[in-house]
Amino acid sequence: MSSSPLASFANLFDKPDLRVAPTDPLTPGRFRIEILAGLTVALALVPEAVAFAFVAGVNPLVGLYAAFMVGLITALIGGRPGMISGATGALAVVMVSLVSQHGVEYLFATVVLMGLLQMFAGVMRWGKFIRLVPHPVMLGFVNGLAIVIFLAQLTQFRTPEGNWLPPEGIALMLGLIAVTMAVIWGLPKLTNIVPAPLAGIGVTAAIVIVFGLPTPTVGDMASIAGGLPTFHLPMVPLTYETLTIILPYALILAAIGLIESLLTLNLVGEITGQRGGASQECIAQGAANTVTGFFGGMGGCAMIGQSMINVKSGGRTRVSGVAAALFLLAFIVVAAPLIERIPLAALVGVMFMVVIGTFAWNSLKILFKVPRIDAVVIILVTVVTVMTDLAIAVIVGVIVSALAYAWQNATRISAKTYETPEGARVYQVNGPLFFGSASGFIELFDPQNDPSVVIVDFAESRVADQSALQAIEALAGKYEAAGKTIQLRHLSRDCHTLLTKAGHLMVDSDDDPDYAIAANYGVRTGILEGGH
Repeated sequence: MSSSPLASFANLFDKPDLRVAPTDPLTPGRFRIEILAGLTVALALVPEAVAFAFVAGVNPLVGLYAAFMVGLITALIGGRPGMISGATGALAVVMVSLVSQHGVEYLFATVVLMGLLQMFAGVMRWGKFIRLVPHPVMLGFVNGLAIVIFLAQLTQFRTPEGNWLPPEGIALMLGLIAVTMAVIWGLPKLTNIVPAPLAGIGVTAAIVIVFGLPTPTVGDMASIAGGLPTFHLPMVPLTYETLTIILPYALILAAIGLIESLLTLNLVGEITGQRGGASQECIAQGAANTVTGFFGGMGGCAMIGQSMINVKSGGRTRVSGVAAALFLLAFIVVAAPLIERIPLAALVGVMFMVVIGTFAWNSLKILFKVPRIDAVVIILVTVVTVMTDLAIAVIVGVIVSALAYAWQNATRISAKTYETPEGARVYQVNGPLFFGSASGFIELFDPQNDPSVVIVDFAESRVADQSALQAIEALAGKYEAAGKTIQLRHLSRDCHTLLTKAGHLMVDSDDDPDYAIAANYGVRTGILEGGH
């Protein structure tokens, strides 16, 4: 079984024409697939953008413009073809407080600053730190994401006033959703001419229109009709007080946006077989948000659900992302009456198939096979994702994983001892020596009862940081205070440099290891030279 968190997705929708590499020639057949994938994504983007605009407390067009501009710019210069970006719920829940307290103009200014911060992160190449996200965190992330996408669709079963639909209305929607999902599941077994999600939307919409079925449509959410976005300077005073208002929000939004975008980059890369592009994606997200802030959009980031729809529909190049953005603009400008007739049940059915494909079903099987801490991290990240947001969940998961790793390594420090023919005692240290194991390292020795000559051999250990150097210094000080000689062997060249004051205690060897130490350290002369 594949170890990929999206293995179930790849297996469920594995079709020969979907395995086209991004570098393949853009033949007419491939171009058709890309355009149709973009159309499918654009149709699914409409209710998402409108819903997230409502969450943020802004006009629906603010969300639609963001979806168009962020989607277009990131599709053109983003770090990975096939990704879709737009207005997202994770950002909207942060924006609502700013909008309610200070108004939408402060939101536009915040989005501009958010974009500048993201571009700075890209220039500094901070995107590479996404590699620090462990695999259990990724599994919990995609599981939590699938649950969040599922729960978000439940709002479509409510009226615009917030009340649940009557039982017969819910039953009708469930039936239409089932039809959409059946088409998406069954069509690829017959033909690949049309992307399955697009066909599912078309079949369900045709049924509703032909039979006049009373079910909620896109137009029931809000009108999506509008003109082209126009340049607009945020109407906020250019003062220090304004900066103190928007900077905290901009920092949070920039961090959430980059975390979601870079995780999406990894997940799409698992399917398309691509690597790299993290810093480029940071720059693209930043440029997109900066421009969006000047054109009346609410900003955004990569959308994992929409990216999965695109990949599932066959999108592998930048054409699909550009097409999705342009189709969305066309919906706003000229095709709003037609798009507003699409039943929400069709779009919910598409998203339910995304949920099925996104959830890492294999994680349920391995929960009782992996180390306990990994299972805890998977469950923890899933729960935090559902209860708060994706970015916080990932940060929590990384911190817990790092602490668990540090604790596990802290308990691995040990030493074997033996006596030399000359009567010296040798301690062969085994395991990493760092801040977590420094105290345990010192407890391995017995300065009071050891013979007059003690040799500490670090051949099977690794000195990692300043705390480790301090522990070596403290140990040497104890032996010096007891009037005994201690020799330190097989330390790296960095240790020789940083412990140069140890003088006669250091023993050079041709087979000394060579590695770097995370320390900026100066050793006190008194202790290591016997206090002279």
